[in-house]
Amino acid sequence: MNLFAEIKTTIAAALEGLSAAGDLPGGLDPSNMTVEPPRDAAHGDMATNAAMVLAKQARMKPRDLAEIIAAALRQDDRFTEVTVAGPGFINLRLGNAIWLEILRAALVERTHFGRAPRNGKRVNVEFVSANPTGPLHVGHTRGAVFGDALAGLLDHAGWDVTREYYINDGGAQVDVVARSAHLRYREACGQQIEIAEGLYPGDYLVPVGQAMKEKYGDSLLDKPEAEWLAEIRDFATDAMLDIIKDDLAALGVHMDHYFSEKSLYRAAGNRGPIDDALEALASKDLIYTGVLEPPKGKKPEDWEPRPQTLFRSTAHGDDVDRPIQKSDGAWTYFAPDIAYHKDKLDRGFDLLIDILGADHGGYVKRMQAAVSALSDGQVPMEIKLCQLVRLFKDGAEFKMSKRSGNFVTLRDVLDEVGPDVTRFTMLTRKNDARLDFDFAKALEQVKDNPVFYVQYAHARTHSAFRRAEAEGVAVDIDGADLSILIDAGELDLMRRIAEWPRMVETAAQHMEPHRITFYLYDLASALHTQWNRGSDDPSLRFVQADDPAATSARLALVMAVRVVISAGLGILGVSPMKEM
Repeated sequence: MNLFAEIKTTIAAALEGLSAAGDLPGGLDPSNMTVEPPRDAAHGDMATNAAMVLAKQARMKPRDLAEIIAAALRQDDRFTEVTVAGPGFINLRLGNAIWLEILRAALVERTHFGRAPRNGKRVNVEFVSANPTGPLHVGHTRGAVFGDALAGLLDHAGWDVTREYYINDGGAQVDVVARSAHLRYREACGQQIEIAEGLYPGDYLVPVGQAMKEKYGDSLLDKPEAEWLAEIRDFATDAMLDIIKDDLAALGVHMDHYFSEKSLYRAAGNRGPIDDALEALASKDLIYTGVLEPPKGKKPEDWEPRPQTLFRSTAHGDDVDRPIQKSDGAWTYFAPDIAYHKDKLDRGFDLLIDILGADHGGYVKRMQAAVSALSDGQVPMEIKLCQLVRLFKDGAEFKMSKRSGNFVTLRDVLDEVGPDVTRFTMLTRKNDARLDFDFAKALEQVKDNPVFYVQYAHARTHSAFRRAEAEGVAVDIDGADLSILIDAGELDLMRRIAEWPRMVETAAQHMEPHRITFYLYDLASALHTQWNRGSDDPSLRFVQADDPAATSARLALVMAVRVVISAGLGILGVSPMKEM
């Protein structure tokens, strides 16, 4: 039950009625109208900008239009107060019966409360997609958490979601990991090794070398690279992918689909998916041979103009056309990416989302142009960039991992604070804002630590029921008389519960799961505040030993809070605690 959506429908109906009566012009389009909580709760329960966005269409001053709309809304007995403020905002205050209706809905719908009906559309969320050259680092961690939470949010908003990982196993970096693993294989065979510059030095390759020793014995020691490189490349990348999958599982991330870049390249002498993708673009006159301008900052004498195969990406919103094949016939990095996204489109997705690191900002327009071209503008493409994370411990920046060789791994972070703290903390900032992660603060059991504060609130909802049981109070949630919930703190909790379906809808529309963390913190704060008020005034306690009716009503409210917090933590991939 989305109360805000219902009130928006009510206002739209009022506008139609006013137009039919001749009080307003016909054909007004309220699609850009919003109904949301006012910034200052003293102004009311909801506010709408209807008059502001319709004034131009109605050819009226916003405030004059607002007065007409407000007069119509005052006829609805659900509103106890309708006022016009500022240049034309309309503030609405609702009667208590509305909040009790929302509370009942939350108790009846339980896990379905706030969930949108299935919209029949499919979305592909591709995230992490790290090169299979070693364990995931802290930068991958943020992308993994954000992508997984966004996928959970979209599922809650009605989408059919596929979580996908693109395995970058077709480039030169997998040859490097193969050579690095072969070096560790020689080490496992008893040889002295020296890790040359350009190879991967991390200790994580030691067990890979040992596994190679168990499989191949000494048979690869005297063979030239050309004879073992291809096989060891597959062996090593498979081993690296196993490490990555284990890392993701430890973080609570489980992919629905893994897609190999290698599958895009043509087998010996045959056509491949890259050829098919480029042929699709060529059929639309979007492929040509040309010479690009020198990159910005390049001196003319350093630039060698040469013909290349180019994608006319400027026809679909890009700044410049992009090379897809070099003059020597080799594909650019962009070519397999085009083919990969064509494969996504061929699988019938209605929306594509890529989660990338902040250093991929230059990639956004070209990829959106490719998807637009391949789908004839029918399938939107969203690319979300995740900014850097700085880790702190004991007042100092957390340094590199010995195991990885040159970076802090996902496992390093999980070893310090665990998956719940990691996930929640990574979602306390918008994905494109830089994040400072302090291990000590993330583990503090204080109000300023949002993950503790929210999990503690959930644990308190269980504690209240345990207390009622310990005191022998008969609790009847289903038959509770909710009308006795008239305290200001109780009504505040109900208002916040009513915001949950709208929060899911809004956060999903903006693709911002961090909105869920802030909402949960505010809801938890309201619960803690009411709990603490009971410490000062025993009549406000959730459990009244001598009053089963009051206890049942208040624990019904507590149960509804639990329903919402549990759902929100589920979206974020964080465990709802029963005890702390």
